[in-house]
Amino acid sequence: MSVPLSILDLAQVADGSTPAETFASSVALAQHAERWGYRRIWYAEHHNMGSIASSATSVLIAHIAAHTSTIRLGSGGVMLPNHSPLTIAEQFGTLESLHPGRIDLGLGRAPGSDQTTARALRRDPMSADSFPQDVLELQGYLTGETRVPGVQATPGRGTNVPLYILGSSLFGARLAAALGLPFAFASHFAPQALQDAASIYRREFRPSAQAEKPHFIAGVNVIASDTASDAHHEFHEAMLRRVTLLLGRGQTFTREESEAILASPGGQQMADMARYSAVGTPDVVRDYLERFTAQIEADELIVATQAGTTEAWLRSFELLAGAMLPVAA
Repeated sequence: MSVPLSILDLAQVADGSTPAETFASSVALAQHAERWGYRRIWYAEHHNMGSIASSATSVLIAHIAAHTSTIRLGSGGVMLPNHSPLTIAEQFGTLESLHPGRIDLGLGRAPGSDQTTARALRRDPMSADSFPQDVLELQGYLTGETRVPGVQATPGRGTNVPLYILGSSLFGARLAAALGLPFAFASHFAPQALQDAASIYRREFRPSAQAEKPHFIAGVNVIASDTASDAHHEFHEAMLRRVTLLLGRGQTFTREESEAILASPGGQQMADMARYSAVGTPDVVRDYLERFTAQIEADELIVATQAGTTEAWLRSFELLAGAMLPVAA
């Protein structure tokens, strides 16, 4: 593989499973990924979603870091408008102090929830408007050059935890370029603006103390299996689960209902969210990812695998590593 390969662990709680079992699976993945040669693993802040257990993102990172030794770990991302910049600086300053050189801080401006949940989080509806200023305030705490006179992050001050801007639109691309920060685009579920975002980010990038040149990370879905039929079966099952995740809102669908929704025009729009997906045997997945990387000139790929069982999930990452990473090979 010509660029680093990383993982987005969605901390999915399978039907009939528990968050504790999900966290045990995440530990197992991180330990394997460390040996297989993946660059980093990120966990995303979501709230009020019964199938995703990474809401307390910094706590989960701490747990995984305590059970691994070298792989980088971070947020993909923390939804900064849900928090004060000082609180996040203290949390990630603590993580960096405990696990030096291993912690990333990816930042997004979405709520990671619905409007009712956002209110339960005490989120100000206008808080996203101050996202650029909040990023700078957070950066000041971590570098020790505070923008709030008399206020320092302890721990945090001088830890220089690297920041990453996350986004699914051109706003994030322009902000990351203006601040001279790495940019991760959520093309694994929001593919529409990928090409434009990559071009704008590279064209407008201004070097900074953290980064002398652009670093563009693209998200992509991967399901690798020992047979093509198994891989495509897992992918179809994942799409059916996405119907419930995105449209369920507390209700459940029968399989027949989910199939009908997926076959409808609205379902086709949902399917397009997974436009960038590598599905098949390891050689097919490798060829797809190499073309994808070259097409958008990515500096790094971060892959999400939504297989339905822990065994298929781990096997997908293992096969991908064997096909693409020299350590695993």
